[in-house]
Order: sequence, then structure tokens, then C-alpha cells
Amino acid sequence: MQEQVLGKTKVLTHKIAYLIGKKNVKPWEILAITFTNKAANEMKTRIENLIGNVANEMWVGTFHSICVKILRRYIDRIGFQSSFVIFDTSDQRTLVKQCLRELNIDDKLFTDRGVLAEISNAKNEMLTPVNYAARANGELRKEKIAEIYSLYQKKLKQNNSLDFDDIINFTIDILTENPDVLEYYSEKFKYVLVDEYQDTNKAQFTLITLLAARHGNITVVGDNDQGIYSFRGADISNILNFEKDFPGTKIIKLEQNYRSTKNILNAANAVIKNNSKKYEKNLWTEKEDGKLPEVHLCDNEYDEATYIAEQIEHLRREEYYKYSDFAVLYRMNTQSRSIEEILVREQIPYKIVGGHKFYERKEIKDVIAYLRLIQNTSDNLSLQRIINEPKRGIGKTSLEKIENISATNRNINV
Repeated sequence: MQEQVLGKTKVLTHKIAYLIGKKNVKPWEILAITFTNKAANEMKTRIENLIGNVANEMWVGTFHSICVKILRRYIDRIGFQSSFVIFDTSDQRTLVKQCLRELNIDDKLFTDRGVLAEISNAKNEMLTPVNYAARANGELRKEKIAEIYSLYQKKLKQNNSLDFDDIINFTIDILTENPDVLEYYSEKFKYVLVDEYQDTNKAQFTLITLLAARHGNITVVGDNDQGIYSFRGADISNILNFEKDFPGTKIIKLEQNYRSTKNILNAANAVIKNNSKKYEKNLWTEKEDGKLPEVHLCDNEYDEATYIAEQIEHLRREEYYKYSDFAVLYRMNTQSRSIEEILVREQIPYKIVGGHKFYERKEIKDVIAYLRLIQNTSDNLSLQRIINEPKRGIGKTSLEKIENISATNRNINV
């Protein structure tokens, strides 16, 4: 008999199947939100396997993909055209650099990456440039960033463009400023389900609350002990305060673990019990004890990489593993450098998974810039990217003159 594994995703997919199959809820009355496109696609596939093609009538997607659907229909309410484009990180950095130049701010003291991180954090907290400036409270650096933030938003609008963080905030603006739109979507979505709720930030919480307020039928899955994304704006209090925010909540604990051995879970439980704010739970498994987890303290990144290489070679010699049996995980791409250097030195073959993303390649971004400019003629950044690509003899001086003319006449796009 096949083991019936009850995981978080299964909870959501089977509840959706139950609502449609047993409670006669219409598929288009259900909104299911995930954090990644991969998770959304997996959820769609699982639901289809349970209830068939009727699943295609549901709204299943990431916070951002759901919001983009709403924005395409109603963004004119806040002064944008429906042909808006979404700037990626490279576009955002280019725009911030333009702001720094126009404001005569030293880009060594205020790097584009640093400024963007600060703006992103502000947007995750739903702070407008005016709100951010008020919070600066005489702090010179924050006051300067408030200036940049304000000009950055103006330039985005001139380009009929949004950045990634605007997507949810602008959707919230539309819903709160237009009662007819809020009524339509809060009535449409009679059931709201959210995956990985511990990773939600203030803006995402606000969006969910708005959409679920009318019917009050909200189901979330998450683990407060896996809340590790506060540095990206996630607010762990969203899951810890869920019962207060949504009275009448019923909590169902999924304490059985199907992946880890007993020793791993014992270590996890020992760490969890020290949390000051938590839901009481005790993880358990039917698996065997397994090996004890090991912790190795390293002096620096090269010491760490050397230890990794030594362990790989030791396990190959003593337990006859193959190189292909090993995976080295790291949190940031920058951490791969020291590991790669040591693996090369020790002549250990390896393959980097991921690397330079396809859509970040120059030739791909050039083609996309042409397509974006065709769709949105206000997109100055795309025009700047391809105005001399391929070479047309338009030099930097000429382009700066055109930009100056454009700055005084907003009807000219450059």
C-alpha cells in the first residue's frame, strides 16, 4: 500500500479538490497563492490530477502573477497604461544610476545596489517616498535615499514601468482607492489559500487581508520555525498572530516528518524549544535513527572549502561513493568562488547548477528591449539600451544631449 504522505502542499491541493468536488464551490471562486512559479506549476498539476481540466478555471499563481492580472485590467486607475512593463534588476540599477547623476549624488557613497536594497525594503514595508522621508528624521543618508526614491518612482512612471516591489503595492492601492474593484475581487474569491505563509511580508499580508475580508474563508500553510527570510522583508508575526488577525481560526499541526531521520528531528526539536515565540509542536518520524548530524566550525571560506573537499575524498575512499553522489549547497552565488578554487586545486570535477541566467545574457536582453519598446513606447530605458545596438554612430555625447532635451520635454522618449 502506498504511503499517504500529508505535506503542506497536499493539504492545499486536497482542500481545493474537496471544495470543488464535495462543496460545489466554483473553480473561479478559489484563489491559491504560492511564492514561486515552480510551486504554482506543481500545485496546478496536482490539482489537475485530482479534479481534471476544471482546475484551469482557478486562479493559481505567485503573489506577483496574481497581482499583474489585476493591474493589466485596472492600472489606468493610478495613471499607468495597461501596456506597462516590469523592470528587472539590471533595468532598476540603470535607472538608479540616472537618478544619482541628476541629483549629483556620489555613486561611491550611494551605490546603486545599496540604494535599491533600501528602496526595496521600504516598499516591503509599504513606505512611499514621502513616508520614507518622514521616517528619516534628520538622518542624512536616509534623507538622500528619500530623494533618490522619489525621483526613481517618477522615472518609472515616465517610462510606464513598474519594478518588482511595485506590483503588490500598486494592486493594494487600486483595491483600497477603488471600492468597486475591491468589491469585485473580494466577492469573486470566496476561498483564499496561501502557501509558505511564514514568508509573507507586510504588503502580502495586506493584500491577503483585503481579498479575504468579505467571506473570511482563508487557509494558510506554513511553519513559523522556518521563517528565515526577514532580511527580505518577511514578517514572522504574520503567522504567529494569525489567530488574532482571523478570529475563529482552527490550527492543524503536521508533526510527522517523512524526509528526515530521527536524529535530525531530535536536533531540530532541541533548537526549536529555545524559541521565545512559537507554536508548541513535536516533530517525529517513523524512519530509523540515522547518522548524527555534524557541525564543523571553520576559520574562513577557504578553510570551509578545504574541509568540503577533504570530506568528499574521504567518503570516496572509505565508502566508495562517486563524485556524482555529492552536492554542495550554498546560500549566495558569491560563496561558490572559494569552493570552486579548492575543488580545482584538488582536481575534483564539479558542475555549477544555475550560473548566469539565460535572460540576463546581453543578446537576450537586447532582443527583449526591442520587444518592450514596441509594446511600450514610453520605455526610455529600453530605447537607451538598443539605440546604438547594433552600432549606429550615436555616441555618448549625442545621447546625453538627447536626454537633456527629453528632460525638458517629456513628450520625447529617449
